[in-house]
Amino acid sequence: MRGVQWVRRVRAVVPGSRVRGQAGMSTAEYAVGTIAACAFAALLFKIVTSPEVQEMLSGLIDRALKLAG
Repeated sequence: MRGVQWVRRVRAVVPGSRVRGQAGMSTAEYAVGTIAACAFAALLFKIVTSPEVQEMLSGLIDRALKLAG
């Protein structure tokens, strides 16, 4: 609500202005967010494909299958 009040004040001071509120992300923010998400995905992929984690997951699945039947 605070952003809307600011826009109304600016429009009152500067007639004909087309100031928008801070409702969404700009293109630069999308780019930074996309790069961060890709870096995080690469890190997770590296961790999950490591031999230690694969061995742990295989052991967990083996134990679950043995318990089930």
